[in-house]
Amino acid sequence: MADIRNVIVIGSGPAGLTAALYTARANLQPLVIEGLEAGGQLMLTTEVENFPGFRDGILGPKLMEEMRAQAARFGADLVHDNVTRVDLCTQPLLVRTPDAEYRAKSVIIATGASAKLLGLPGERTMMGRGVSTCATCDGYFFRGHDIAVIGGGDSAMEEAVFLTRFASKVTLVHRRDGLRASKIMQDKAHANPKIEWMLDSQVEEIMDDGKGAVKGIGVRHNRTQVRTDVPVTGVFVAIGHTPNTSLFRGQLELDANGYVITHDGSKTSIAGVFACGDVQDHIYRQAVTAAGSGCMAALDAERYLDHVPEHLQTV
Repeated sequence: MADIRNVIVIGSGPAGLTAALYTARANLQPLVIEGLEAGGQLMLTTEVENFPGFRDGILGPKLMEEMRAQAARFGADLVHDNVTRVDLCTQPLLVRTPDAEYRAKSVIIATGASAKLLGLPGERTMMGRGVSTCATCDGYFFRGHDIAVIGGGDSAMEEAVFLTRFASKVTLVHRRDGLRASKIMQDKAHANPKIEWMLDSQVEEIMDDGKGAVKGIGVRHNRTQVRTDVPVTGVFVAIGHTPNTSLFRGQLELDANGYVITHDGSKTSIAGVFACGDVQDHIYRQAVTAAGSGCMAALDAERYLDHVPEHLQTV
Protein backbone atom coordinates (compact mmCIF):
# COMPACT_ATOMS: atom_id res chain seq x y z
CA MET A 1 0.00 0.00 0.00
CA ALA A 2 1.20 3.50 -0.80
CA ASP A 3 2.24 5.76 2.06
CA ILE A 4 -0.76 7.09 3.95
CA ARG A 5 -0.94 10.72 5.01
CA ASN A 6 -2.21 11.73 8.40
CA VAL A 7 -4.31 14.49 6.90
CA ILE A 8 -5.05 15.97 3.49
CA VAL A 9 -6.47 19.48 3.27
CA ILE A 10 -8.45 20.20 0.10
CA GLY A 11 -8.47 23.94 -0.57
CA SER A 12 -6.22 26.88 0.25
CA GLY A 13 -8.35 29.81 1.32
CA PRO A 14 -8.30 31.16 4.90
CA ALA A 15 -10.00 27.99 6.20
CA GLY A 16 -7.71 25.52 4.43
CA LEU A 17 -4.50 27.35 5.25
CA THR A 18 -5.44 27.76 8.90
CA ALA A 19 -6.22 24.04 9.06
CA ALA A 20 -2.84 23.41 7.43
CA LEU A 21 -1.06 25.64 9.95
CA TYR A 22 -2.60 23.95 12.97
CA THR A 23 -2.11 20.40 11.72
CA ALA A 24 1.47 21.20 10.73
CA ARG A 25 2.20 22.59 14.19
CA ALA A 26 0.76 19.37 15.60
CA ASN A 27 3.46 17.52 13.61
CA LEU A 28 0.88 15.83 11.38
CA GLN A 29 2.69 16.83 8.17
CA PRO A 30 -0.45 17.80 6.25
CA LEU A 31 -0.68 17.69 2.49
CA VAL A 32 -2.54 20.72 1.11
CA ILE A 33 -3.95 20.41 -2.40
CA GLU A 34 -4.49 24.05 -3.23
CA GLY A 35 -6.96 23.85 -6.12
CA LEU A 36 -7.12 25.76 -9.39
CA GLU A 37 -8.03 29.00 -7.61
CA ALA A 38 -5.40 28.90 -4.91
CA GLY A 39 -6.04 31.36 -2.12
CA GLY A 40 -9.81 31.43 -2.57
CA GLN A 41 -12.02 34.48 -2.92
CA LEU A 42 -9.54 36.79 -1.16
CA MET A 43 -7.38 36.61 -4.27
CA LEU A 44 -10.06 38.77 -5.93
CA THR A 45 -10.09 41.32 -3.10
CA THR A 46 -7.96 44.44 -2.98
CA GLU A 47 -7.92 45.88 0.54
CA VAL A 48 -8.85 43.74 3.56
CA GLU A 49 -9.43 45.93 6.62
CA ASN A 50 -11.41 43.58 8.86
CA PHE A 51 -8.93 40.74 9.41
CA PRO A 52 -7.52 41.05 12.96
CA GLY A 53 -3.89 42.00 13.34
CA PHE A 54 -3.55 44.34 10.35
CA ARG A 55 -4.21 47.83 11.69
CA ASP A 56 -3.73 49.50 8.32
CA GLY A 57 -5.34 46.74 6.27
CA ILE A 58 -3.69 44.29 3.90
CA LEU A 59 -4.19 43.31 0.27
CA GLY A 60 -6.17 40.09 -0.11
CA PRO A 61 -3.50 38.28 -2.18
CA LYS A 62 -0.80 39.44 0.27
CA LEU A 63 -2.77 38.05 3.22
CA MET A 64 -3.07 34.69 1.50
CA GLU A 65 0.64 34.73 0.61
CA GLU A 66 1.50 35.27 4.27
CA MET A 67 -0.88 32.52 5.45
CA ARG A 68 0.56 30.11 2.90
CA ALA A 69 4.16 30.88 3.93
CA GLN A 70 3.25 30.46 7.60
CA ALA A 71 1.74 27.02 6.99
CA ALA A 72 4.77 25.99 4.92
CA ARG A 73 7.15 27.19 7.63
CA PHE A 74 5.74 24.62 10.05
CA GLY A 75 5.94 21.76 7.58
CA ALA A 76 2.75 21.79 5.52
CA ASP A 77 3.33 20.23 2.10
CA LEU A 78 1.52 22.47 -0.42
CA VAL A 79 0.78 21.18 -3.91
CA HIS A 80 -0.64 23.41 -6.62
CA ASP A 81 -3.00 20.86 -8.13
CA ASN A 82 -6.71 20.22 -8.42
CA VAL A 83 -8.64 17.33 -6.87
CA THR A 84 -10.65 15.49 -9.50
CA ARG A 85 -12.03 12.60 -7.45
CA VAL A 86 -12.39 11.46 -3.87
CA ASP A 87 -13.48 8.19 -2.33
CA LEU A 88 -14.53 8.88 1.23
CA CYS A 89 -16.27 5.55 1.70
CA THR A 90 -13.05 3.56 1.98
CA GLN A 91 -10.38 3.54 4.65
CA PRO A 92 -7.84 4.94 4.13
CA LEU A 93 -9.54 7.82 2.31
CA LEU A 94 -8.64 8.34 -1.35
CA VAL A 95 -7.93 11.69 -3.01
CA ARG A 96 -6.97 11.93 -6.68
CA THR A 97 -5.60 14.71 -8.87
CA PRO A 98 -4.88 14.51 -12.62
CA ASP A 99 -1.30 13.42 -11.88
CA ALA A 100 -1.34 11.64 -8.54
CA GLU A 101 -3.25 9.52 -6.06
CA TYR A 102 -3.08 10.11 -2.33
CA ARG A 103 -4.41 8.20 0.66
CA ALA A 104 -5.02 9.62 4.10
CA LYS A 105 -6.36 8.79 7.53
CA SER A 106 -8.32 12.06 7.55
CA VAL A 107 -9.43 14.73 5.10
CA ILE A 108 -10.30 18.37 5.77
CA ILE A 109 -12.56 19.87 3.12
CA ALA A 110 -12.04 23.60 2.61
CA THR A 111 -13.13 24.02 -1.01
CA GLY A 112 -15.21 27.14 -0.34
CA ALA A 113 -18.12 28.55 -2.28
CA SER A 114 -18.17 30.56 -5.47
CA ALA A 115 -20.27 33.70 -5.74
CA LYS A 116 -22.67 33.61 -8.65
CA LEU A 117 -21.89 36.37 -11.12
CA LEU A 118 -23.87 38.09 -13.84
CA GLY A 119 -21.52 36.97 -16.59
CA LEU A 120 -20.94 40.47 -17.94
CA PRO A 121 -17.72 41.61 -19.63
CA GLY A 122 -15.37 43.27 -17.16
CA GLU A 123 -17.17 41.89 -14.14
CA ARG A 124 -14.22 39.79 -13.01
CA THR A 125 -11.55 42.31 -13.99
CA MET A 126 -13.26 44.99 -11.88
CA MET A 127 -13.75 42.65 -8.93
CA GLY A 128 -12.28 44.49 -5.97
CA ARG A 129 -12.25 47.70 -8.00
CA GLY A 130 -15.89 48.58 -7.60
CA VAL A 131 -17.47 45.15 -8.12
CA SER A 132 -18.00 43.08 -4.98
CA THR A 133 -19.93 40.06 -3.77
CA CYS A 134 -19.70 40.89 -0.07
CA ALA A 135 -21.26 44.00 1.47
CA THR A 136 -19.91 43.36 4.97
CA CYS A 137 -16.42 42.98 3.51
CA ASP A 138 -16.37 46.03 1.26
CA GLY A 139 -19.20 48.38 2.22
CA TYR A 140 -16.91 50.55 4.32
CA PHE A 141 -15.01 51.64 1.19
CA PHE A 142 -18.11 53.27 -0.30
CA ARG A 143 -18.86 55.94 2.26
CA GLY A 144 -20.75 58.77 0.58
CA HIS A 145 -20.95 56.94 -2.78
CA ASP A 146 -23.88 55.96 -4.97
CA ILE A 147 -23.87 52.20 -5.40
CA ALA A 148 -26.01 49.40 -6.84
CA VAL A 149 -27.10 46.02 -5.48
CA ILE A 150 -28.15 43.31 -7.94
CA GLY A 151 -30.56 40.63 -6.75
CA GLY A 152 -34.02 40.02 -5.36
CA GLY A 153 -33.63 37.56 -2.49
CA ASP A 154 -33.11 37.96 1.23
CA SER A 155 -29.36 38.36 0.77
CA ALA A 156 -29.85 41.24 -1.66
CA MET A 157 -32.28 43.00 0.70
CA GLU A 158 -29.94 42.48 3.64
CA GLU A 159 -26.95 43.80 1.72
CA ALA A 160 -28.86 46.80 0.39
CA VAL A 161 -30.03 47.79 3.87
CA PHE A 162 -26.54 47.25 5.31
CA LEU A 163 -24.94 49.37 2.60
CA THR A 164 -27.17 52.35 3.39
CA ARG A 165 -25.00 52.81 6.47
CA PHE A 166 -22.25 54.00 4.16
CA ALA A 167 -23.67 54.92 0.75
CA SER A 168 -25.54 58.08 -0.17
CA LYS A 169 -27.90 56.04 -2.33
CA VAL A 170 -28.39 52.35 -3.07
CA THR A 171 -30.09 51.35 -6.31
CA LEU A 172 -31.49 47.85 -6.14
CA VAL A 173 -31.86 46.13 -9.52
CA HIS A 174 -33.84 42.92 -9.97
CA ARG A 175 -34.71 41.14 -13.19
CA ARG A 176 -38.26 40.29 -12.11
CA ASP A 177 -41.19 42.53 -11.26
CA GLY A 178 -41.56 40.78 -7.89
CA LEU A 179 -38.96 39.99 -5.27
CA ARG A 180 -38.04 36.54 -3.98
CA ALA A 181 -37.16 37.90 -0.55
CA SER A 182 -39.28 37.23 2.51
CA LYS A 183 -41.92 39.85 3.27
CA ILE A 184 -40.17 41.03 6.40
CA MET A 185 -36.96 41.69 4.44
CA GLN A 186 -38.87 43.40 1.64
CA ASP A 187 -40.66 45.66 4.12
CA LYS A 188 -37.38 46.56 5.78
CA ALA A 189 -35.80 47.51 2.45
CA HIS A 190 -38.86 49.43 1.21
CA ALA A 191 -38.91 51.43 4.43
CA ASN A 192 -35.35 52.65 3.89
CA PRO A 193 -35.37 56.06 2.13
CA LYS A 194 -31.85 55.56 0.75
CA ILE A 195 -32.89 52.59 -1.40
CA GLU A 196 -34.23 53.18 -4.91
CA TRP A 197 -35.76 50.42 -7.00
CA MET A 198 -35.33 49.23 -10.58
CA LEU A 199 -37.50 46.13 -10.89
CA ASP A 200 -38.26 44.11 -14.01
CA SER A 201 -34.82 45.27 -15.16
CA GLN A 202 -31.49 43.70 -15.97
CA VAL A 203 -27.95 45.01 -15.84
CA GLU A 204 -26.48 44.63 -19.31
CA GLU A 205 -23.24 46.52 -18.77
CA ILE A 206 -20.89 47.46 -15.96
CA MET A 207 -19.20 50.59 -17.23
CA ASP A 208 -15.46 51.10 -16.80
CA ASP A 209 -14.03 54.54 -16.00
CA GLY A 210 -11.08 53.82 -18.31
CA LYS A 211 -8.81 53.03 -15.38
CA GLY A 212 -10.26 49.63 -14.51
CA ALA A 213 -12.80 50.86 -11.96
CA VAL A 214 -16.59 51.13 -12.03
CA LYS A 215 -18.27 54.34 -13.15
CA GLY A 216 -21.82 53.11 -13.71
CA ILE A 217 -24.20 50.40 -14.89
CA GLY A 218 -26.38 50.13 -17.96
CA VAL A 219 -29.83 48.81 -17.02
CA ARG A 220 -32.50 47.74 -19.51
CA HIS A 221 -36.16 47.52 -18.52
CA ASN A 222 -37.55 44.17 -19.64
CA ARG A 223 -41.00 45.40 -20.73
CA THR A 224 -40.19 48.75 -22.33
CA GLN A 225 -36.66 47.84 -23.45
CA VAL A 226 -35.58 51.34 -22.42
CA ARG A 227 -31.98 51.51 -21.23
CA THR A 228 -30.96 53.71 -18.33
CA ASP A 229 -27.36 54.46 -17.45
CA VAL A 230 -26.99 54.75 -13.68
CA PRO A 231 -23.84 56.44 -12.35
CA VAL A 232 -22.46 54.35 -9.48
CA THR A 233 -18.98 53.60 -8.18
CA GLY A 234 -19.86 50.27 -6.63
CA VAL A 235 -21.78 47.21 -7.80
CA PHE A 236 -22.65 44.51 -5.26
CA VAL A 237 -23.75 41.27 -6.90
CA ALA A 238 -26.06 39.43 -4.51
CA ILE A 239 -27.55 36.61 -6.57
CA GLY A 240 -26.29 33.77 -4.40
CA HIS A 241 -23.35 31.42 -3.92
CA THR A 242 -22.61 27.92 -5.12
CA PRO A 243 -20.73 25.69 -2.66
CA ASN A 244 -17.88 23.80 -4.29
CA THR A 245 -19.14 20.35 -3.31
CA SER A 246 -19.66 18.54 -6.62
CA LEU A 247 -16.79 16.19 -5.68
CA PHE A 248 -18.61 15.03 -2.58
CA ARG A 249 -22.17 14.49 -3.81
CA GLY A 250 -23.38 10.98 -3.09
CA GLN A 251 -20.74 10.51 -0.40
CA LEU A 252 -21.18 13.26 2.17
CA GLU A 253 -24.42 14.58 3.63
CA LEU A 254 -25.20 17.93 2.01
CA ASP A 255 -28.06 20.33 2.68
CA ALA A 256 -30.69 21.34 0.12
CA ASN A 257 -28.39 24.04 -1.28
CA GLY A 258 -25.37 21.76 -1.56
CA TYR A 259 -23.43 22.89 1.53
CA VAL A 260 -21.64 20.26 3.61
CA ILE A 261 -23.55 19.57 6.82
CA THR A 262 -21.32 19.64 9.90
CA HIS A 263 -22.04 18.74 13.51
CA ASP A 264 -20.13 18.78 16.80
CA GLY A 265 -17.76 21.35 15.37
CA SER A 266 -16.46 20.40 11.94
CA LYS A 267 -17.44 16.73 11.76
CA THR A 268 -19.27 15.53 8.66
CA SER A 269 -21.39 12.43 8.05
CA ILE A 270 -18.22 10.36 7.51
CA ALA A 271 -15.74 9.63 10.28
CA GLY A 272 -12.37 11.21 9.59
CA VAL A 273 -13.76 13.78 7.17
CA PHE A 274 -14.07 17.37 8.38
CA ALA A 275 -15.26 20.57 6.69
CA CYS A 276 -14.56 24.22 7.32
CA GLY A 277 -15.06 27.63 5.76
CA ASP A 278 -17.61 28.66 3.16
CA VAL A 279 -18.15 25.10 1.94
CA GLN A 280 -20.21 24.54 5.10
CA ASP A 281 -21.03 28.13 6.14
CA HIS A 282 -23.68 29.98 4.14
CA ILE A 283 -24.38 32.55 6.87
CA TYR A 284 -21.23 34.42 7.88
CA ARG A 285 -18.87 33.96 4.92
CA GLN A 286 -16.03 36.04 6.35
CA ALA A 287 -12.30 35.40 6.16
CA VAL A 288 -11.98 35.48 9.93
CA THR A 289 -14.82 33.01 10.53
CA ALA A 290 -13.41 30.75 7.82
CA ALA A 291 -10.02 30.83 9.53
CA GLY A 292 -11.65 30.06 12.88
CA SER A 293 -13.47 27.06 11.45
CA GLY A 294 -10.20 25.90 9.86
CA CYS A 295 -8.68 25.86 13.35
CA MET A 296 -11.68 23.83 14.59
CA ALA A 297 -11.30 21.30 11.78
CA ALA A 298 -7.59 20.89 12.50
CA LEU A 299 -8.20 20.29 16.19
CA ASP A 300 -11.04 17.88 15.44
CA ALA A 301 -8.82 15.98 13.00
CA GLU A 302 -5.97 15.83 15.52
CA ARG A 303 -8.30 14.36 18.18
CA TYR A 304 -9.71 11.89 15.67
CA LEU A 305 -6.23 10.72 14.69
CA ASP A 306 -5.41 9.96 18.31
CA HIS A 307 -7.80 7.02 18.01
CA VAL A 308 -6.95 5.74 14.51
CA PRO A 309 -5.29 2.28 14.47
CA GLU A 310 -1.53 2.54 14.44
CA HIS A 311 -1.03 -0.20 11.82
CA LEU A 312 -1.71 2.34 9.04
CA GLN A 313 1.66 3.55 7.76
CA THR A 314 2.08 7.31 7.56
CA VAL A 315 4.61 9.52 5.90
